[in-house]
Amino acid sequence: MSIETALLPDGVSMTAAAAVVLSSFFTSALTASFGLGGGLALLAIMGAMLPPAAVIPVHGVAQLGSNASRLLLQWKSVVWPIVLWFALGSAAGVALGARLYVEIPENLLRGLIGAFVLATVYGPKPKSFAPGKTTYFATGAASAVLSMFVGATGPIAAAMVKVANLGKLNTVATHAGAMTAQHALKSLAFGFVGFAYADWAPMIIAVIIAGFLGAAAGTRMLHDMPEEKFRRGFTLVLTFFGAYLIGAALLASL
Repeated sequence: MSIETALLPDGVSMTAAAAVVLSSFFTSALTASFGLGGGLALLAIMGAMLPPAAVIPVHGVAQLGSNASRLLLQWKSVVWPIVLWFALGSAAGVALGARLYVEIPENLLRGLIGAFVLATVYGPKPKSFAPGKTTYFATGAASAVLSMFVGATGPIAAAMVKVANLGKLNTVATHAGAMTAQHALKSLAFGFVGFAYADWAPMIIAVIIAGFLGAAAGTRMLHDMPEEKFRRGFTLVLTFFGAYLIGAALLASL
């Protein structure tokens, strides 16, 4: 039995696995620096390298490791009431999403997420999306349902944290806490519906270790980054991925 056969699940080559593990480092560093972006980038890479049925569950566990690493490194800067209400909403959303785990118009969901992100960044701020328990709970619930189907809904949580108008360290750390809770709940849900995590264990462990190292590197960059530069970068990353989601949905519909 070859090393590749022993360590990797069916349908995954050593080259593909190495590309995903290396990408986990760089995308985790991106997220630790600007609070988001890495999850969606990693999802795109996994979509090109892994069997389709495994992409969302494996991505969820990888993001759990990446966000938990950021949370561990940035623990003191977390605004916990936001994380708590987001996590409660996520629990409700994951429960609903697991029951609805069927084929749905994925491109429509991607486009709606992108439009939501751009509207939140550049549009008027309605009272219903003002900082508060209702906003955090509702955002957690809605993004958790979508996350079961499209994977990377970090930009939605980032838009929620942006509305709270926190400092750079609090923004990134609170986003890490929110996404750690959501990905943990989502990963449990995929286990309950029958995804064979054991077959993917060696690769998942390697991805999580690479993600931790990337988070450590990105956290050092964050501490050295001026506040104004962070805010500009955070907005630019949100804008790019919002536009990317809309563009990907439109292209796939042609």
